[in-house]
Amino acid sequence: MFSSRLWQLFLDSFPKILLPGLTATIPLTIISFSLALVIAVVAALVQFANIQGLKQIARFYIWIFRGTPLLVQLFVVFFGLSRVGIVLDPFPAAVIVFSLNEGAYCAETIRAALESVPKGQLEAGLCAGLSYLQTIFRIVLPQAMRTAFPPLSNSLISMVKDTSLAANITVTEMFMVTQRIVARTYEPLLLYLEVGLIYLIFSTVLTKLQAVGEKKLGSYGQKGV
Repeated sequence: MFSSRLWQLFLDSFPKILLPGLTATIPLTIISFSLALVIAVVAALVQFANIQGLKQIARFYIWIFRGTPLLVQLFVVFFGLSRVGIVLDPFPAAVIVFSLNEGAYCAETIRAALESVPKGQLEAGLCAGLSYLQTIFRIVLPQAMRTAFPPLSNSLISMVKDTSLAANITVTEMFMVTQRIVARTYEPLLLYLEVGLIYLIFSTVLTKLQAVGEKKLGSYGQKGV
């Protein structure tokens, strides 16, 4: 009887937890990571080009967001900024923080990938009559992004799990929904294992997609050779 009740609770709660995962957790991840990539590319290129002034700003930004906890950043933006008149809804606040935080880590990944591209590629592009920016975006950056693809994919998978922290600023994603169900049913073990299972499913799907992407990029590189 006890086991059947738990099984029924599992079946009843699974769609209730999965739905906000699809409508909040995944959109939060996709939007934040897309913005993080834009921020990361800009910060990495500024450092790669050694633009004084802007390089120092990029390094300061990276230092701040890599050196402080993500949860603290969420609290500063959502709760702290309201004290100075900047009031943000939970979801946009989470997007801003996740984008800036992940952008700092991805910027270092992309910078390292840019520096791994042989300098002769940049010189060859310039000699061919391309401008510096054309050479970067047509020759250097595509090669760098292929190198950066695996670690960037790992960062995406980590972000899916990190979105659970958004529950602390009242974003109604699947971890917060799980907490609410636990408060009603008093079955924390089953329900937290269940939400962990859903996170595992999301991560596994992304891992499979990463493997497919790496395989395609590998075959592309072989064709290029």
